[in-house]
Amino acid sequence: MRVRITFNVSNRGALVPFHHQFLISEVIKELLLKDDAKEYKEYPFYSFSGLKGQTRLSRNGLRYNSKKVTIVVSSLSEEFIGHLVGLILKEECISIAELNIHPEIAEEEVSVSLERNTKYLCISPLVLISPDQGPEASKQFIDPSYDEFSDYLYDTTIIRMSKYGIETDKIPEVQKFQLVPDKDYLDKIRSSNKKFARIYPVYSNGEKQEVRGYTFPFTLYAADEIQDFIFTCGLGAQCCKGFGMLDLANSNPIERTVPFMTKSELVSA
Repeated sequence: MRVRITFNVSNRGALVPFHHQFLISEVIKELLLKDDAKEYKEYPFYSFSGLKGQTRLSRNGLRYNSKKVTIVVSSLSEEFIGHLVGLILKEECISIAELNIHPEIAEEEVSVSLERNTKYLCISPLVLISPDQGPEASKQFIDPSYDEFSDYLYDTTIIRMSKYGIETDKIPEVQKFQLVPDKDYLDKIRSSNKKFARIYPVYSNGEKQEVRGYTFPFTLYAADEIQDFIFTCGLGAQCCKGFGMLDLANSNPIERTVPFMTKSELVSA
C-alpha cells in the first residue's frame, strides 16, 4: 500500500538540506518509538520519499516555496501504513530542518499492474550497500550498467523478501533479475557535468554513517512477485531510512489516488 500525505506549510521559503532523508527518518522513528504499539517500533518493511513541493535552489539547500508539500509512505503491510499515517496526521506540526509542516490529508495510490519489465523513476536515492558492510564499501561507486550493480540489488531484495516471510524459492524464474539504466539520461547527466550518484548521511543509534545513493530512471526485468515487493517496500538497502523508493515512469501518481484518511476524521473519532 502506498499513501501520499499532504502537509500545509506555515513558513514558506524555509531551508531544508538537499539530502534530508535522514531528517524524515528520525521523525518517523520518534513517532513509532513513543507509541504503545510494540510490534511497529522497529518495523523495517517500508519506505518513504523525500519532501515534494515547489523548491528554489540555494547555496545551502532547498527553499520550499509552495503552500503544500507531500511525502509518500509505502509498505506491504496495510496495518502498518494505517498505523504510521495515523500517527503522522495526529501531529499538529512537524519540523524538517527549518520547514514547519502541518499534516492535513492522506490519499491512497490505487494499485497498479506491474509488468515483468517495468520502467521506474527513483523518488528517493537507491542504495546498494549498507554501512554495516564497511564505511568504504558503502560509499564505493559501481556503474549501473555493470552486472555487479544488479547483483547487489538482487541479493538485498531476496534477503528482505525472505525476512518478510515470502518463499522466494517458489517464485518462477526468480533468478532472472536485471536492472537496465536509461542510457540517454545517464549520457545527458554526464555531458552536463551533473551527478546521478552522491554520498548521503544515515544514522544508526545516533552515529552518523554514509552511503552512496543513485538517482536515475531504469527498466527492471524481474518476476511479478519481486516487482510488487520493491514497488511497495523499496529497492536496495536502507529502505526504512528513506532510500530506494520508486515510482512508475510516464505515470502521474496524483491521478491514481483515492481518499484514505484525514486529520479531521482522527480528531472527531
